[in-house]
Amino acid sequence: MTARSTSFIASALAWFLPLAPFAESVDLVSVDKSDRALRLMAGDQVVKEYSISLGANPKGHKVRQGDERTPEGRYVLDWRNPQSHYFRSIHISYPNNVDRSRAAEAGYSPGGDIFIHGLPNGMDSMGASFEGRDWTDGCIAVNDNDDMWEIWTLVENGTPIEIQP
Repeated sequence: MTARSTSFIASALAWFLPLAPFAESVDLVSVDKSDRALRLMAGDQVVKEYSISLGANPKGHKVRQGDERTPEGRYVLDWRNPQSHYFRSIHISYPNNVDRSRAAEAGYSPGGDIFIHGLPNGMDSMGASFEGRDWTDGCIAVNDNDDMWEIWTLVENGTPIEIQP
């Protein structure tokens, strides 16, 4: 059996088999921007860890539409889009009230549409070319669609997400 057929079988099984063999459910998604890591947490335990890419201008908190920054702080994963332009996407509740107030005081839009998502549709075989690059407009990208499918399966709507610098 080739590596490619093994990968295909594993991907196919992921659609049909439950992926959560963990005693505890995921109660927090923790993102460390400096390490480019997304961790699924159950209490103090790391359930799974994934390599990520960020907005093309990753330093600092997102403050305005078009700044290509990924927000920092505590938000909620509040809804999901299975028909996204990217492989699956889970919405992050940015901007919150504080973000909106700061932007209004400064006279600009805080932006929005910040998601955790996989690769652009049709580019699943090109994941390696996205690795190590910050390429989104502020979203958190998982550069392996199998990993994104796993996150989609393990994380429920309403789960808090904490994004650290």
